Amino acid sequence: MATPESVQVSSLPLPPIQYINLYTDENVRRGRAPRPPPPIHDSYSMFGNVFNADDTIIRPLEAQGIKRLYPQHFDRRRELKKLNHSLLVNFLDLIDLLVQCPDSPRRAEKVEDLSLLFIHIHHLLNEFRPHQARETLRVMMELQRRQRIETALRFQKHLEKVQEILQHALQMLPDTAELDSKLAINTESMECSDSMNAEHQNTDPCCPSDKIMCKLIDEMTSNAAF
Repeated sequence: MATPESVQVSSLPLPPIQYINLYTDENVRRGRAPRPPPPIHDSYSMFGNVFNADDTIIRPLEAQGIKRLYPQHFDRRRELKKLNHSLLVNFLDLIDLLVQCPDSPRRAEKVEDLSLLFIHIHHLLNEFRPHQARETLRVMMELQRRQRIETALRFQKHLEKVQEILQHALQMLPDTAELDSKLAINTESMECSDSMNAEHQNTDPCCPSDKIMCKLIDEMTSNAAF
């Protein structure tokens, strides 16, 4: 039996295709891509709830019409443990109530209590979001700082190596006086060789009469051969 092919599932939903198609390279290059929506200054609706732009990111429970179960000054870790314990106890009470008396009106009360406990837990966790954002930014900046320091150290090592190579090359170069003397000797030797070549070309050991006699002998020899 053939095994079904594995299907890759993304943890995040895909963006809307009808919106992505408007931001092609051609549209962006020609300025046809839609501009982003303007910022909202009054109120807006999200997930069926109306929010005001001036509201704080994490609104207090009283502003949402929810009764607070813990005091104003509290330890978040301790309160989360207490809420988790209360959530477990209420869930067991709801299970026991459904087993013994499923039609009891207390079932709706237990469901409301569980919902209220979940809201408080989520609210306490959301209050940690600014701290989480600061810590994430701190870790990110620390990573960038460490990477820049490592890059600067690598550049410094390369710079020191190049300086060492240049210093070694400068030490291997001859002195100016020695270089001038070698250049003068080479110039004199080249001038001497040029003068000797010119004298050799201009001086011919054979006189003109000898050249004429040699030419006559060559002609007589060639005629006798025929």
